This record gives sequence, C-alpha cells and structure tokens, in this order.
Amino acid sequence: MLTGGHCFAGRLGRMSDWFLQQGHGVRFEWGPTGAQRLAPGVACLVVVDVLSFTTSVTVAVESGTRVFPYAWRDETASVFAGQMAAELAVGRRAATTTSPWSLSPAALRRAPFTPRLVLPSPNGSAIAAAADGSTVVAGCLRNATAVGRWLARHGYGTPARPVAVIAAGERWPDGSLRPALEDVLGAGAILAELHAQGAGSLSPEAAAARTSFEENPDVAHAVATCSSGLELAQGGFADDVAIAIRLDDSKIVPVLTDGAFTGAV
Repeated sequence: MLTGGHCFAGRLGRMSDWFLQQGHGVRFEWGPTGAQRLAPGVACLVVVDVLSFTTSVTVAVESGTRVFPYAWRDETASVFAGQMAAELAVGRRAATTTSPWSLSPAALRRAPFTPRLVLPSPNGSAIAAAADGSTVVAGCLRNATAVGRWLARHGYGTPARPVAVIAAGERWPDGSLRPALEDVLGAGAILAELHAQGAGSLSPEAAAARTSFEENPDVAHAVATCSSGLELAQGGFADDVAIAIRLDDSKIVPVLTDGAFTGAV
C-alpha cells in the first residue's frame, strides 16, 4: 500500500502539467483561471470577450483611444482612472450625459472622443491581467481575420512561440464560469485564420473551437440568438449585439502596451 502510494504520487508529479497543451503552437482555454494556467507557457495571449469587452476595445481603439483594462467594477476603478488620467467607463445602464462611456460598444461610438479610457471588466480585463509578461491581444468577431494574420505575421503560433486564445465566457449568479457560445465562435474565427496562415499545430481544444466556427452556417445569427445575445437585446442593447456580430468589420488589432490597448502596427 505504501509503495503504491509513492508510485501514485510520482505519477501525479509527472502529470502536473497536463493542462498546458504543451507541444502545440496554438492553444485554447476558458476564463481568467484558464488564462492564468496557460499564460506562463506562451508568448502571446488573445482575449476574446465578444459581448462585449473586446468588441468595445476595438471600437474605442479605432477612434484613437488608449484603453486601460481593469478587473474590478467597484470604487477602486475610479481611483485607478484618476491615476491614469483617464475617463472611466461605467455600466451600460449607468451611462449619463456627463459620463457617457460604458462597456456598450454602441455607447462608445456615440460618446465624445477621449484619449484615455479605463474599461472595467471582471472577465476580459482579468484575463489580460493574467498575461504574466506575454503579449496580450484583444480579439473578437469584428477583427478575427486581422488578429489571426497579425499573429502569424509576428511568428506566434509555433511550438517555439505558442499562442493561447482565451474565451472569456460569462458568469452564473454564483460567480462560476458559464461557457459562452459567442466567445468560442469568436475564438474559433481567430483560430481558423491562424490555421489558414499555416500556424500550428493546434491543440485538440483549439481545433475543436476552430471547427465550431467553420461548421456554423450562420455565426451572426447564432450569436444574436444565443443566451448572451438575447440577454442584451431584450435588455435594450440590441445595437451592441449588431456591432459585435459584424464579422471582419475591423482591421484594428489592439495590443496591450504599457498597460493600455492601442492599435498594433
């Protein structure tokens, strides 16, 4: 019994990195915890939060705004915005004429230009914060092809320079992760382009996400009618969904540089 226990402990030690998808240049995981696990072993982390953090980042960066991600939507966000000399994006329903910036991409399009914006998001921003020194890119359906091509052009997606595409997902009321269809489709769109550009190999997880996008006959309809899309539309934010589902509507590739997302060159 004692000997068997030692052998089992040894096997556990050797298997402790089973979740890293090692040996694959292109990897896929879910949520902040998945990002924290994979980040130390990759050269680049792609955050995908279609409804709506990364979609909002693309809209803001397109206008020339530097976007500072922040993981908490509480009183500390205001303090952080002050430290960054930036405006603070509020919750969708909290936007006013004096504070018009919010997580809503439609609201960001209507709001006055600001050069610096703090965008709190407990999922998307938390994933960006988990990067552990890796390059961080904001991806979504709007810029999927641009992101995939940028990654391939910069040599990401090989065993020597692995990339992890992280689907943010949503949260159940108890705080646990709810995998979200829109995010696996957004991730799949990026992974499909990476694959087309010759990156690889894809881990089984990444290959499955890619297939979910490639085999879906109408991605825009799927996102608009999935749980998250219906939640926003029925809550009065159908315009946010309409912006998010426009596949390859943008060529912008937001990269986290000195704490803020700016357009890559």
